[in-house]
Amino acid sequence: MCDASDYAVGAILGQSIEKHFQPIHYASKTMNQAEANYTTTKKEMLAVVYAFEKFHSYLIINKSIVYTDHSVLKYLFAKKDVKARLLRWILLLQEFDFKVIDTHGAENYAAHQLSGLENPYENIFDSKEINETFPLESLNKVAHKDPSTPWFADLANYHAGNFIIKGMTSQQKQKFFKDARHYFWDDPYLFRTCADQIIRCRVAGKEAIDILNACHSEPTGGHFGANYTVKKVFDSGFYWPSIYKDAFELVKRCDSCQHQGKVSQKDEMPQNFIQICKIFDVWGIDFMGPFPSSKGNKYILVAIDYLFKWVKAKALPTNDAQVVVKFLKSLFSRFGTPKAIISDRGTYFCNDQFSIVMAKYGVTHRLSTAYHPQTSGHVEVTNRRLKRILERTVGENHASWSDKLEDALGAFRTAYKTSFGCTPYHLVYGKACHLPLELKHKAYWALKHSNFNLKTAGDHRKLQLNELNELRDQAYENSLIYKEGTKKLHDDKIKNLIFNVGDQVLLFNSRLKIFSGKLKSRWSSPFTISEIYPYGTAKLIHLDGCNFKVNCHRLKHYHGGDPPPLEILDVTTFPKDN
Repeated sequence: MCDASDYAVGAILGQSIEKHFQPIHYASKTMNQAEANYTTTKKEMLAVVYAFEKFHSYLIINKSIVYTDHSVLKYLFAKKDVKARLLRWILLLQEFDFKVIDTHGAENYAAHQLSGLENPYENIFDSKEINETFPLESLNKVAHKDPSTPWFADLANYHAGNFIIKGMTSQQKQKFFKDARHYFWDDPYLFRTCADQIIRCRVAGKEAIDILNACHSEPTGGHFGANYTVKKVFDSGFYWPSIYKDAFELVKRCDSCQHQGKVSQKDEMPQNFIQICKIFDVWGIDFMGPFPSSKGNKYILVAIDYLFKWVKAKALPTNDAQVVVKFLKSLFSRFGTPKAIISDRGTYFCNDQFSIVMAKYGVTHRLSTAYHPQTSGHVEVTNRRLKRILERTVGENHASWSDKLEDALGAFRTAYKTSFGCTPYHLVYGKACHLPLELKHKAYWALKHSNFNLKTAGDHRKLQLNELNELRDQAYENSLIYKEGTKKLHDDKIKNLIFNVGDQVLLFNSRLKIFSGKLKSRWSSPFTISEIYPYGTAKLIHLDGCNFKVNCHRLKHYHGGDPPPLEILDVTTFPKDN
């Protein structure tokens, strides 16, 4: 096998045993200045000549095969009009019995690797003096590529001692000398004139880390982001190639920076909607208040059907378990026993009385994730809309809100819902709600249908009830399409955060609202994820042994420990040839 590169040739002597090539001897040499200027064909031919000269005693009386990845050599020996040097080599090889076979580069890989090795000595059998004073530390740096070697070693050696990396291609040399023009050596430092015409010192290793830490976390740093930290390093007169990457890693792992910041909408988990198949099967309940006292009432207990948004509310003087149980019994007797009740983790919902009623009626009680109201989003939105209606109807007399509550409920029930294309009243009763203004202003119904006889009215009502199931089915389909579209819009705007068991995370504390907490971190840390549940919920454990469930919206990854070492370019310097 023979191969040649821009600066060396390589050859392997081997024997084919059971169709497998078994190497016997390896050989390579570096081209001199004249040989390095040969054309590609001449260099490949030089590799063949070198191989036959090197292994002359093995090949002179035996048939042999030459494997090369330069197919031109196959036809070169039969060509008549060749250059003098090629002709001389062809005559030299005529004493050997061989044939040339073209191979792909991958099949000629070993010879190709040998041709990439450099040997600065023209005769490898010449005796050479051993340098006993060569420092062992330097030898280890070359052998093990010590990361303490700075990235700018090749540039410093070039400017300080006229050393360059040997074996570079023409493109690499062109780039090296282009970069070297911007550097100058002022013993013992290397400087560069940057694009903004500011002279900056080249640094590496621990010195670069110290500078980056000083510009970020020391009193004059201010814990700014990666870009501002890099600008401060530039203004201080320092630079290294991986400064932006190193600054990003430093800021990402800074403990103080990780304990600050807010939770944005982009940090939310993918949306998961609750789709119920039957009306009044699932209710969401919650308290509103406290409000200004109105006839002794300070709270509103709200319940909403998850399918068609039918809302039921009652003004109450307290928010305790007893009033909740009484309200639920009234709800069950009117609308039937549901399959599930969804609530938050308030003490008025999590108690023995509430549990007894749930067990008595066979109702499943589902709790929302702590500090994550989106779990019971239906009832939260209903609370907000009822509150808005009351704010705009009570006027200056805030204590009259309990008298306006029934009107607010009627307005809510007869309001058009985009999600299923009609009003909750229409879906519950199978007909539109007739408002007082229809009689006052003489609507068509008031003029033509209000005086129907009993038989006509009864037949019309039967027709409405027969169409009710079809109306609800259509509303269900509309609701499903609407929720899928809303989920897509939501999920397209969020980050793709992935949490796994064993991850270290910080927990956002949304309850810090007191004045003394303004300078206090809202992030508690660190916790370890012990379990991952569906729909974006995780179970956390702390070093003290406590564990609890949270929505992953309130989590972010914690990058502890020191920043990783800086990347050191893999360079080795050699003395420049005269």
